[in-house]
Amino acid sequence: MTEHTFTGPRTFPDRTGTEQAERIDAERVLVVGGTGKSGRRVAALLPGARVASRAGTPPFDWRQPATWPAVLGDARAVYLSYPSDIAAPGAAEDLAAFAALAARSGVRRLVLLSGRGMPWAAASEAAVTGSGLEWTVLRGSWFAQNFSEEFLVEEVRRGSFTLPVPATAAEPFVDLDDLAEVAVAALTGPGLVGRVLELTGPRALTMTETAEALAAAIGRPVAFRSVAPAAYRDGLVALGLPEGEAGLLTHLFTEVFDGRNTPVTADVPEVLGRRARDFASYARRAAAAGAWPSPA
Repeated sequence: MTEHTFTGPRTFPDRTGTEQAERIDAERVLVVGGTGKSGRRVAALLPGARVASRAGTPPFDWRQPATWPAVLGDARAVYLSYPSDIAAPGAAEDLAAFAALAARSGVRRLVLLSGRGMPWAAASEAAVTGSGLEWTVLRGSWFAQNFSEEFLVEEVRRGSFTLPVPATAAEPFVDLDDLAEVAVAALTGPGLVGRVLELTGPRALTMTETAEALAAAIGRPVAFRSVAPAAYRDGLVALGLPEGEAGLLTHLFTEVFDGRNTPVTADVPEVLGRRARDFASYARRAAAAGAWPSPA
């Protein structure tokens, strides 16, 4: 099997200790955040699944609970991707309220996208795991696609990327295509109910090695620049980010790159039955797709 081929999730015994977990058809799945980096990949793997977003019909907005009921319909499983960050103020309350509504609406299962090594996300995770519904929590490592979609893409195009971490900080970046396949397995099959999965790539790369992998894929130099957290926060504010959000992101980055997330897990290979996609392979695919054209 090649590392790019999705042939469906592996079959697992039910971890809930019951016989009640069921398989759920794609048509009964709702993808909340279905136009985001992870959500659109989940939706693409589930033809017939419904997508909830602010631009959708009907629209869905986390900050407007009155928009929530219309998107649920007859959904039995829901993929939950919270905007900005799962640890952001109000996230746990929103997730708890949505889970309660989902339970009243006949939803059976929730699959929550969370972050790896983020104890401050505990309240948001508890809103789902304590909902009384079937649940799976996906704790993702840093997304490889952060370098090619939205977040760092413009910097990389100009030949560098900047983070408030040392060059020796190492991360086993997870490919969002892998994460989406795991999410589909959790949404549609019974075997991942009641599990917290930590999703990583097959190896950890330092920031220097990450820059080298990007440079090799793009065909021109890419450098990593380490800056002090305060300078990084100020830079985000200068780009127009609110001070609170800039401070939260800076805190998250400095915390999760302290070495706690460097170890690789076997959860992706266990679920998908193949090796996780490597960062270098991701970089080659993204470069071939035109993610980083030469700046004008």
